[in-house]
Amino acid sequence: MVIQIDLNKRQERILSIVKENGPITGEQIAEKLNLTRATLRPDLAILTMAGYLDARPRVGYFFTGKTGSQLLSESLKKIYVRDYQSIPVVISENVSVYDAIVTMFLEDVGTLFVVDKDSLLVGVLSRKDLLRASIGKQELTALPVNIIMTRMPNITVCSRDELLIDAAKKLIEKQIDALPIVKETEKGQEIVGRLTKTSITKAFVGLAYQE
Repeated sequence: MVIQIDLNKRQERILSIVKENGPITGEQIAEKLNLTRATLRPDLAILTMAGYLDARPRVGYFFTGKTGSQLLSESLKKIYVRDYQSIPVVISENVSVYDAIVTMFLEDVGTLFVVDKDSLLVGVLSRKDLLRASIGKQELTALPVNIIMTRMPNITVCSRDELLIDAAKKLIEKQIDALPIVKETEKGQEIVGRLTKTSITKAFVGLAYQE
C-alpha cells in the first residue's frame, strides 16, 4: 500500500535528480549530493516504499511520475469494506419502537438493522426515524418498528468485497450514517456487518499514519 509522507529537502532533491537523470544508481545519486550511499539509503527506501521511485536491480532508480494525490488515490483503491467492517446491531421487525430506542441507546449506535424471521435484511432504522415516532402521539410500546422503518428496496447496501471509497460515496450521496454489509443468498440479503462514517474516518486516519 502506498504511503503518504511529507518529503524533506534532501528527499525532494533526490526526486529532482532521478527525474532529470533516471535511470540512475544509488551511488550516482550519492555522488551528485556529495554524500555516501549509506547516508542516502533510508531516504531511497522511503521514496521507493512511498511509490515516488521505482527501483530495478542492476539498472537503478526511476521516477514513477506520480503526484502525492495520485499515490493517495491508488492507495484508497486497495482498501476494501471487509477491512473496516464492524458487527451490526440487529433487531426483529416485530420489536416495538420503544425497545428499538432502548437498544440504540444501550448499544450506542446511530442505526439499527431490521431482519425478518429468516434473519434477512428487511429494514433500517435511524435516529431520525425513532425521533420522529417519539414526537407523535403513538404508544411506542405498541408500535412495531416495521411501521416506521425504511424498507427494501429503498435501502442502500454494500458488500464485503466492495472498495471502501465506493461505499464512502454511497454514504455521502444518500446522506446516511451507516451501510448494512450484506451477502446475497437464495432467499434474500443476509446482513453480515455494518460500515459507518466512523469506520471510514478510522481508515483514512490509519492511511495517513501507517508505517
